[in-house]
Amino acid sequence: MGNPTGQQFEITRGNARAVVTEIGAGLRAFEVGGVPYVEEFPEDAKPPMGAGQLLLPWPNRTKGGRWKFQGETQQLEITEEARGNAIHGLTRHLEWELLEHAESSITLAVDVEVQPGWPVPLRATVTYEVSPRELTVTHQIRNEGEQPIGVGVGTHPYFRLGDVPTDEVTLTLPASRVRPSLPDEQMPYAEEQDVEGTEYDFRGGRLLAGVNLDTAFGGLAAAEDGRHHIVLAHGEQQLLVWTGPDFHWAQVFTPDDLVGRGRAVAIEPMTCPADALNTGTDLIELEPAASWSGSWGIRVP
Repeated sequence: MGNPTGQQFEITRGNARAVVTEIGAGLRAFEVGGVPYVEEFPEDAKPPMGAGQLLLPWPNRTKGGRWKFQGETQQLEITEEARGNAIHGLTRHLEWELLEHAESSITLAVDVEVQPGWPVPLRATVTYEVSPRELTVTHQIRNEGEQPIGVGVGTHPYFRLGDVPTDEVTLTLPASRVRPSLPDEQMPYAEEQDVEGTEYDFRGGRLLAGVNLDTAFGGLAAAEDGRHHIVLAHGEQQLLVWTGPDFHWAQVFTPDDLVGRGRAVAIEPMTCPADALNTGTDLIELEPAASWSGSWGIRVP
């Protein structure tokens, strides 16, 4: 039986190395000088807790798998059975087509077909490119149908600073808004609120010890380069996760039981929050034949 994630594609430049999977076009590894900066998993294993997966044409959850398109109710497959929601889009388990594989970059593509719950065909591509101390990920979605539609894009990497324990890492996140988790609710996120004076204010940096999050952060302040800068640090060690201006949200998830790691931290760049197909919040509106492109990346200063 083949690998659950299909072929493994390696890209390198200088002492930077990344591995991308054929199934789902996910990120399985990124390291610089042999030091891992994302949580890896064996090539013969499924991505644990969505590690490295791409989330489209919506990230996170659609409540009950139901939403309306041009006045008609759409019913998506329920893929989060415990809560009865549709989670993380339609392409995580599809085989992506290899378009180009150079030494330091790779581009893959997939077609999102018309199917129950999804009425408009899309074409999605992703390009991963490494430079000596950075990985850049560029997404593109094209509306292949005859009707306009709103879409969302996300990704699900878990980050690390080599062998530093997660609880010894400081997170700095330039977010002024938050949707906290509500563990017992069907749609497990509260209404958007201000972080000022709450436990969700990471703008000045906070140690992850004792922090438990499955939380969507918005209101991301842009740095001088127009991008959002999220920083993980331990002493002089540092990792910068940057997201382009269309990535309005970042989901932060701190599970205690990631396979092979235990306590871990995911920082998930997202263009829109949970249930955006229903609320319309920050959806990317695509007219027929129109395309959208956006990027995020990982830099080791």
